[in-house]
Amino acid sequence: MKKHASAILLLLTLLAGSESALAQDGAGSWVKAGPVEARLVSAVRGTGDLNALPLGLELRLEPGWKTYWRSPGDAGFAPRLDWGRSVNLKEATLAYPAPHRFSVLGFETAGYDTAVVLPIQGVPETAGKAVDLALTAELLVCSEICVPQTLDLGLALPAAPADPSDSANDIARAQSLVPKGPNGLLQVDAVRGQGSTLEVEATAADGFVTPDLFVESDPPLAFSAPKTVFSDGDRHVRMSMAVTDPQPGLDLAGRALTLTLVDGDKAVEVPATVAATWSAAAPGGNLLAMLGVALLGGLILNLMPCVLPVLSLKLMSVVKHGGQAPAAVRTGFLASAAGILTSFLLMASALVAVKAAGGAVGWGIQFQQPLFLVFMIVLVTLFSANLWGLFEVPLPRLLADRLGGDGLAGPFATGAFATLLATPCSAPFLGTAVGFALAKGPAEIFAIFAALGIGLALPYLAVAAWPRLAGWLPRPGRWMAKLKLVLGFALLLTALWLLSVLAIQIGEVAAGTVGALMAALVLALWTGRSLRGAGRRVGPALAGITAGVLAAAAFAMPAAVGPSAGALPVAGETKARWEPFAESAIRDHVAAGRTVFVDVTAEWCITCQANKKLVLNRGDVAKRLEDASVVAMRADWTRPDAAIAKYLADHGRYGIPFNIVYGPGAPGGIALPELLSEGAVLEALAKAAGRSS
Repeated sequence: MKKHASAILLLLTLLAGSESALAQDGAGSWVKAGPVEARLVSAVRGTGDLNALPLGLELRLEPGWKTYWRSPGDAGFAPRLDWGRSVNLKEATLAYPAPHRFSVLGFETAGYDTAVVLPIQGVPETAGKAVDLALTAELLVCSEICVPQTLDLGLALPAAPADPSDSANDIARAQSLVPKGPNGLLQVDAVRGQGSTLEVEATAADGFVTPDLFVESDPPLAFSAPKTVFSDGDRHVRMSMAVTDPQPGLDLAGRALTLTLVDGDKAVEVPATVAATWSAAAPGGNLLAMLGVALLGGLILNLMPCVLPVLSLKLMSVVKHGGQAPAAVRTGFLASAAGILTSFLLMASALVAVKAAGGAVGWGIQFQQPLFLVFMIVLVTLFSANLWGLFEVPLPRLLADRLGGDGLAGPFATGAFATLLATPCSAPFLGTAVGFALAKGPAEIFAIFAALGIGLALPYLAVAAWPRLAGWLPRPGRWMAKLKLVLGFALLLTALWLLSVLAIQIGEVAAGTVGALMAALVLALWTGRSLRGAGRRVGPALAGITAGVLAAAAFAMPAAVGPSAGALPVAGETKARWEPFAESAIRDHVAAGRTVFVDVTAEWCITCQANKKLVLNRGDVAKRLEDASVVAMRADWTRPDAAIAKYLADHGRYGIPFNIVYGPGAPGGIALPELLSEGAVLEALAKAAGRSS
C-alpha cells in the first residue's frame, strides 16, 4: 500500500512540475471550440521588472475557416476580448498583423485563415509581481457558415526573471507584421476622391507584386476590392475602389481615412485626408507616358503570332502597289492605316458602352461571342474566295465596296480586318496600356486605343510617308495569280482555327455544320464562276444569292444550338497535371507549402497557344509542372467567366495571356510577362518555392 502511495505521490509531483514548466515556458493550454483553437502566449517566462509584457493570442483554424480583422468589411466582427478576471493586469492592447482579403459572392471581408498570432501589450498594475491572465475571447469564424465561438483562456506569469520563452520568436514575428507608419519600403503618395470613388497612388522601393488596400473610415464604409494599374516597372501603382453601397450624395472629398497598404509580408498604415478634387498633374503625366507605351505596344503587335494570318492581306496590299505612282501608293496605305485606326476607335466605343452598362471588359473579349466568331469565319472565307478569283463583284457591298478593286474601300477594309484578327493577342506593353485605359474613364480609353491603332498602323504610315519603299517591290505580273492561290489557302487555315474556337463555344457538331456551310459557300461561288453559255449571265447572281443564304444559315447556328451545348473541354484541362482554376484554393495550397502556377488562357488567344507549345508543354518547364509540389491551374476564358474577369481586374489586367506563380516564398504571387520564356518561368517557380533559381 505504501508502495502505491509513493508512486501516486511521485506522479503528482511530476505533473505539478510539468504544469510549472509549462507556465514558465510562457504558453497557456490550448482550448478548442469548433473549428478554432486558441491559447495565450508570452515572450517572457516571468514578469521581471517589466512595465509592459509582450503577449500574444495564438489562433489555429481548420482548413477552409477564417476569422476577422479589426475592420471586417462587408460582414463579420472583430475579436471581442474580456480581461476582467485577470489578476494584476491594468490593461491589454491588441494589435493586428496585416490581414488577407476574402472575396466571396461579391462580398469583401478582411481577416486571417489557417494560423495567426495577434500581438498583445499587457501592462501590470504593479510591476515585478506575478500576473495571472484570464481572457474570455469571443470570435466569429466562418466557412460556408459563420459560427460565434467563445473561449476561456489563461496564463500565469510568475514574479521571476523575464527570460525569453519558446514563444518569443513567434510574437516578435507577429509584431513585425503589424502595419506601422512609413518604412521606406511602401509609401502612399496621393489620395483623391470624387463622389463615392477613391483613388490611391503608392510606391514600392522594390516593386509591387500583388498590392492590396484596406480602407477604414468613421462612420464605417464598405469598399470594393481595388483595381490596380502598374507603372514604372511595377514600382508605382494606382488603386481605384468604390463604396459598395453609397448613400445618395456621398462625397469622399475631405473625409479622414486610415489606409493599410499590403504587399506580401510588407505593409504600411497611414492616416490620410481625401483630396477635395482630382489632381490634374499626376494623371496627365501618367497619361502621356501611357500613350507612349500604347504606341510601342501597337507597333510590337505587328510581330505577334496572332497577326501572322493577316500578313497575307498585308503582302497582297504591298505587292499590288509595286510600280505604281507615289500618290497612288500614299493614298492606298493611308486608307489601310485609316481602317486600322477606325477599328480601334470602334472597339473603344464598344468597351466604353459595355463598361458603362456594368459588364466585364477586356482585350479580345469579342472572341468569346459565337456570333462574332461566325462573322469572322464568313469574312475570312470570302477573302479566301476573292483571292482565288471566285467572284469579282463584291459579296457583301457593305463590308468592302471592291475587295479586290483599285478604290480606297479595299485597303480600308484590309486595315479593319487586320485589326480584328490582331485582337486575340496581348503583346508586351499592350497589356499595360489597355489595363490603364480600362481602369479609367472614356477619355483615357479613346486616347489609349487611338495610340494603339497608330502603333499598329505605323508600317503603313511609313510607306505612305516614303512611297518609294513600295518601288523596291516587284511589279505586278502573272506570278501574282499563284501567290493569290497560296495566300487564299493561308487564310483558309485562319478560318479553320476560328472554327476550332467556335467548337469550344457551341460544340463540335454545330461548329462542323458552320464549316460545311462555308465549304458549300465556296462551292457555290466556284460553280457560278464556272458556268458556260446561258448560265454564265445568271450564274454569278445565283451564286451570290446562294452564298448569302448559306452565310445567314451560319449566323443562325449559334442561336439554334446555344452557347454551351456540346462544348469541347478546354485543351489541356483533361491532362492530370492541370487543375481547373479555383482562386479560393490558392491560399490553402501555399499554406501547405506547395507552389501554384496559374495560367489564364483561351482557345482564341494565339499568344496563349504559343506559350503552351513553346514553353509550358515542353522541356524543363513541363517537368517542373509535373512535380508533386507544384499545382498547375488553368483558367479558361474562351467563354465569358465573371470570376476570371474579376481575377484579372484584381491584378490590373484586362487581357490574356496572364500567368502568375504563388508559393511560400511569394504568397502574393509573381506575375510573368505576356510572352513566356523557359528561364522566366523556372526562375519564378524557384523564387515562389523559396529557393534560389
